[in-house]
Amino acid sequence: MTLAVRHTWFMVGRQLRNLMREPIWIALLLVQPMVWLLLYGQLFKRVTQLPGGGFGTTSYITFLAPAIVIMNSFFGATWSGMAMISDLDRDVLPRFLATPVSRISLVVSQIVRSALIAVIQGVIILLVSLTLGVSVHTGLLGWIVILAAAALMNSAFAGLSQGIALLVRKEATMIAIANFIGLPLFFLSSTLISIRQVPHWMQIAAKFNPVNWGVIAAREVVLRGTHWGSVGLHLALLFGLSVATAAFATWTFRAYQRTI
Repeated sequence: MTLAVRHTWFMVGRQLRNLMREPIWIALLLVQPMVWLLLYGQLFKRVTQLPGGGFGTTSYITFLAPAIVIMNSFFGATWSGMAMISDLDRDVLPRFLATPVSRISLVVSQIVRSALIAVIQGVIILLVSLTLGVSVHTGLLGWIVILAAAALMNSAFAGLSQGIALLVRKEATMIAIANFIGLPLFFLSSTLISIRQVPHWMQIAAKFNPVNWGVIAAREVVLRGTHWGSVGLHLALLFGLSVATAAFATWTFRAYQRTI
């Protein structure tokens, strides 16, 4: 177990070094969340005045900021399988299989790397949100909860993405599946608008939507009247999903090994 952990962190370091060699990706990772936060914040800033309420605040940017952390984490996760496909296309993965490296670390490191990036982006989004007047009602504990929700959201869908990548092994197919999964789950959540404002069938669907679980957990600690039971429940659901998708990714990796 200790060896697997050491190998996982070694592989995470390798992937982060690869990222550092392409500065354009670093810039995109930092700028893109800011565009989402500022663009959506201005575009929908009056929606808190809609009849029926449910926003918990009159400041839309306060309502939006924690959800943007989760949204960014979610979309980053759905695309994380592209790194696995890149390793497959360049024969990097088969070469590692010829070494004593822990097999599970080859998959888990991709999930850990994706979650770490999501946490770093989450910190940046929250810092910018503070300058826009957002206040996390629960203080430091609230920050920790938001970042934990982002990490769990990312790891849950990164595991799914890695598993799909190992099954399809084609970049075009991976892109199509990422869009097919990502956009419906995004719009079937309360990321941009209060759940009270959407049709009833969407409210029902949102209860089973992991993206909405993350949004609820993150938003609860920002707004006043935090329901800690709800926070704990939704974090637990995300944790369970993360374990399940990591197991799925591990299973698909073993299936891939049998083909070579």
